[in-house]
Amino acid sequence: MHIHPLIDDSDTLSEFCDRLAQSDFVAVDTEFMRENTYWPDLCLVQIGNGDEAAAIDPKADGVNLAPLLDLLVDNEDVLKVFHAGGQDVEIVYNLTGKTPHPIFDTQIAAMALGLGEQIGYANLVDAMLGKSLDKGARFTDWARRPLDKRQLDYAVGDVTHLAEIFPKMLDRLRKTGRGAWINAEMEKLADPANYANLPEESWKRVRIQSRKAEVLGRLKAIAAWREIEAQDKDLPRGRLLRDETLADIALHPPKSQKALAKIRGLPSSWAGNDIGGRLMDVVANAGPLPDDEMPPRRNRKPGLGKEGALVADLLKLLLKIRSREIGVAARLVAKADELEQLAAGEREDLPILTGWRYEEFGRDALDLVEGRVAFAVRDGRLKVTHTKEEETADA
Repeated sequence: MHIHPLIDDSDTLSEFCDRLAQSDFVAVDTEFMRENTYWPDLCLVQIGNGDEAAAIDPKADGVNLAPLLDLLVDNEDVLKVFHAGGQDVEIVYNLTGKTPHPIFDTQIAAMALGLGEQIGYANLVDAMLGKSLDKGARFTDWARRPLDKRQLDYAVGDVTHLAEIFPKMLDRLRKTGRGAWINAEMEKLADPANYANLPEESWKRVRIQSRKAEVLGRLKAIAAWREIEAQDKDLPRGRLLRDETLADIALHPPKSQKALAKIRGLPSSWAGNDIGGRLMDVVANAGPLPDDEMPPRRNRKPGLGKEGALVADLLKLLLKIRSREIGVAARLVAKADELEQLAAGEREDLPILTGWRYEEFGRDALDLVEGRVAFAVRDGRLKVTHTKEEETADA
């Protein structure tokens, strides 16, 4: 594979992207910094196909990223391949308001191939290519210029290996017939709704021990204010106001701005400065959360008594056994809350009761809940047996 020098001018980037646009796929990775900012600070983009690859410097003076972004979000003919690409996709969304599509994530695909639930990139390279990666440059300051050769070699290496891994994974998925198993997961990764930081929705991420409309109304208002302030100042939201402090203010609203000095987690200066005044205005003007926005009441284990909890535990055991037998990560097949819902008697809208999940696990799960499955140890291994079939055979 031909590795180009660092691309830091618009003409070279445009020509490079024109060639990549003729490919069936491109492997993509980014390097960014976000420890001290609200928005990820994009420092480097690496992209390549099976023939050529390069790192692109988005911080270079005057460089126009439009050809690259157009390739990622508007070219439906080229598949975009990432590994654990959620943060990479977020960066592209922040720049364009769109997500890369169509998309393929090798970490998700690895679950269908039995390589683990969240396999790291170095372990994937080792498993698929038998190569060891030098991760020494991983935690360097990617925003500092100039970038040295070791940094660039490390960065470009991520996409050159990815471009080599992807065809092998695709071939294994085709041979096992498991490509369709991960389609829905890929579409979820590409869903723009996952990356829209809407201030009015941010309260839903904050834990609070209350269902009072007045408290939740304050929580929503303060969380939205925090999001806007953090975005405007380009600060991490938690550095501006931690979740715990936000929830405490919603539960116990201060009666005056001076009282902010007594709230743990707030700078004492807020008792007299402009930001503290804006916070007090938000608290004073917050109304109760409307009925149609109230979160639904959901028990962690819906309808589960002691016996139901035992059934859920048996379903988890069954999931481990079936996942081992078919060579797929358990997380791809079913989530814990689905098993608890099934144990509680729910049958509607459960993914494990449709499609390939039903064929590989859901049918056995139903049989277990309804008394037609048992566990047995045979040849030193835990197995699943269908009791009805065995009784018929004995007769």
